[in-house]
Amino acid sequence: MNDSFDPHRELAAVIMAGGSGTRFWPLSLPSRPKQFLTLFGERTMLQHTRDRLEGLVPPEHILVLTNARYVGLVREQLPDLPPQNVIGEPVARDTAAAVALAAAVCSGRFGDPVMAVLTADHLIRPVEVFQQTLVSAARAAREGEALYTFGIAPDFPSTGYGYLEAGERLERGGGVAHFRLAAFREKPDLETARRFMDSGHHSWNSGMFVWRTSVIGAAIRRFLPDHARRIEPLSRSDRTPAWEDELLAAFEPLEKISIDFGVMEKAQDVRMVRAAFQWSDVGGWLALEQFHEPDGEGNRGSGRIRSLDAGGNSVFCENPEETVALVGVRDLVVVRSGKRTLVTHRDSTEKIKQLVEQMKERGELE
Repeated sequence: MNDSFDPHRELAAVIMAGGSGTRFWPLSLPSRPKQFLTLFGERTMLQHTRDRLEGLVPPEHILVLTNARYVGLVREQLPDLPPQNVIGEPVARDTAAAVALAAAVCSGRFGDPVMAVLTADHLIRPVEVFQQTLVSAARAAREGEALYTFGIAPDFPSTGYGYLEAGERLERGGGVAHFRLAAFREKPDLETARRFMDSGHHSWNSGMFVWRTSVIGAAIRRFLPDHARRIEPLSRSDRTPAWEDELLAAFEPLEKISIDFGVMEKAQDVRMVRAAFQWSDVGGWLALEQFHEPDGEGNRGSGRIRSLDAGGNSVFCENPEETVALVGVRDLVVVRSGKRTLVTHRDSTEKIKQLVEQMKERGELE
């Protein structure tokens, strides 16, 4: 095995930052979705993602794919990246189109690098373990024709994630576990999720990938030929005046399909690294509770929280100097952002998305 892999020279990182998440309303808005929010620490989710690549991938080899309306916001939050590395998709066509576009751009600019596809709105720590895992997968991907995905060891029987079933364990050094992937499993019911968790052979599907650019390009040509036919030629117009018009013409007719359904579940040589780092997709307000110490009644959050006969509540104030007073209530989620306030029971937070969709239909969001 050749261990001379140099990520600084041979690795390109693609950050997917096009989501328009609604579960963090009222802080998250169509003009400023989850990946651009400062939910913990002093950096946004997008900035944390870029920070995890520090010292590993140079800025000129980091691409951000986002919705065209967010290009300015990405450039503002990541000023160290070359402006041409922030690529705006004119219409949303799911992750297969985004990956195909990233592969075309990487091929045109960098040749045939190993390409890591990362998410802009996840929490991962510690950074050192993440980088170790990424390099291990990248080194293995560089050596062959495998498509790599990251599996997360489940710590509860989630019905909200897809699962990866591990097959044969592959012997590789470096302390990172590699497996052939036996199967992708759809989001299960609770009983199945418990069985997956107890088996020890199933991991959550993190939505992060590593592969050689030429290998994923060949897989897209095989399984999604229309994507390849329309998107591959864009490498010739990259960074030219014709780019935006040709990008729109290529994207608009495409089928909406994820890279998982479109390619990964059909490919022959798919492998998994099992992550040893902590991971969360920070799927809603309750996910932030781990960052706040509870008071004597179990209330957590940011801002000035004052309570009387109130417990188990979660509070988030965009303005840390704002005061929220709780009297005689339990298990609520209270969020304050500008002129917008959310109050919901903690068991009903999944309905926030439904409410936001209704508000969007009425034109009330912004």
